[in-house]
Amino acid sequence: MIGLRHVGADEFTARLGSVIYIYSAAMRPPTDQISGRKCIMRNHSAYPDFTCVLAELPDRTPVGFAYGFHGAPGQWWHDVISRSVVELLGEESAYEWFDDPLELAEIHVHPDFQGKGIGRSMIYALCEGRKERTAVLSTHDQPTAARHLYRSLGFTDLLSRYTFPGGHELYAIVGRTLPLPAPTSPNLPHGSCTL
Repeated sequence: MIGLRHVGADEFTARLGSVIYIYSAAMRPPTDQISGRKCIMRNHSAYPDFTCVLAELPDRTPVGFAYGFHGAPGQWWHDVISRSVVELLGEESAYEWFDDPLELAEIHVHPDFQGKGIGRSMIYALCEGRKERTAVLSTHDQPTAARHLYRSLGFTDLLSRYTFPGGHELYAIVGRTLPLPAPTSPNLPHGSCTL
């Protein structure tokens, strides 16, 4: 049984070693990028209304994590993406999606536990009770399990084949209005997932 637990910024930063382990196993980034990613995650924990959901084994060993925060001007991702949406879709679309967003910054499950509904459960738990009008995120623009998951939750493409400044990988920027629809699986969203 995998339990879901909300943690605040203090516990999140105290457990960054475990979080980075899951991130590295799931994403397989180049080793030289891991310390930078850890710094970014630590900085994110100071953003407004930061919240994290850990997916844990009964002994509290994390096997997945997801976190987000209220997106606002002055945050790098928010500023870069909202400017791109203005340029490509217009100011009205940028306002609609980025005036009051929950930015889902990271959602990862250790590969040994993927395909069991944990990612979906964490997204529901992360979004539950949020006051923001929209939820937005970026994901690799490829036919991945993550892309399928977001589509199944009603996220639509705002930008596709998007390259971040200084980058080369293609991303999709996706969003949906909140709240999420009621989950259809009996395992969602509260408490635990049965493996």
